[in-house]
Amino acid sequence: MSTLSAHVAINNCILCQAGIGISSNNFLLFHIFTRPQCHKPKLTDIITCHLALVHTVMLLTVLFLRSPDLFESLNFFNDFKCKALFYLIRVMRSLSICTTCLLSIIQAITISSSTSWLAQFKYKSTHFIFYLFLSLWFLCLCFSTSTIFHTVASSNVTQTNLMVLTKYCSYYSISPSIRSLIFTVLTSRDVFLVGVMLLSSVYMVILLLRHQRRSQHLHNTSLSPRFSPEKRATQTILLLVSFFVVMYWVDFIISFSSLILWSYDSVILGVQGVVVNAYATVSPLILISSSKRIINIFSKHTMAKLRILTN
Repeated sequence: MSTLSAHVAINNCILCQAGIGISSNNFLLFHIFTRPQCHKPKLTDIITCHLALVHTVMLLTVLFLRSPDLFESLNFFNDFKCKALFYLIRVMRSLSICTTCLLSIIQAITISSSTSWLAQFKYKSTHFIFYLFLSLWFLCLCFSTSTIFHTVASSNVTQTNLMVLTKYCSYYSISPSIRSLIFTVLTSRDVFLVGVMLLSSVYMVILLLRHQRRSQHLHNTSLSPRFSPEKRATQTILLLVSFFVVMYWVDFIISFSSLILWSYDSVILGVQGVVVNAYATVSPLILISSSKRIINIFSKHTMAKLRILTN
């Protein structure tokens, strides 16, 4: 397969991936908003909605960057479009890692025992969640400003100081010292957040194992109805965090190599695009598949179809 055909195939894969991701995230939002709420919405539901909105905007931005028709439909100068779209996608990626980290922390607090020091945050966190979202948005907007300065429209003339990203957009070369500083700051932030995710995940695993041992000690292999939904939600978030961490490190290795070499092969860039968008596409599917309500709806729908076919 030639480089051109591989590039076209990967680009089509990314567009298809974005379409699936947008549909899945919208379905997840619809599921949460239409779910009967006897009481006020759970904190994890609010965070999940925020994560789904962030991923929807991120994947829509990917569509505009990857589709020439959509990109050209925006009636602005190419330079402005490149800066705006790459800045937006950088902000959304930052919000994605921050929100996933927040989700793992809140779930760890939710399942913690009443005697744990984390129990004091169970009710306080509800009142501050929207202020926390505003703070996250402000920080992510600030952290991503460097993208505006070194993203430019691609030129028809070959230039060694430009690293081509898409058909229309490129990165403008900046001094190695500034590049290293930006990379260090962003990497330090991401490593810190991933570390917090892993710590909260280990804490949740310890709690689940402790509960399992207690259940076995009481000769009761089935979980109580009260704990069962919490355990299912915890296992889902653990799977979500694990998938995110794997995708993050694959993306990090590709980005680091390209930054050092100041070269982006079109195929490697396409593969990185698939990796970056994988979490935004797969995360709503993981959350949807863990929903008992959706499973029951699909089961009833399948049974109804089988009855019609047998009759």
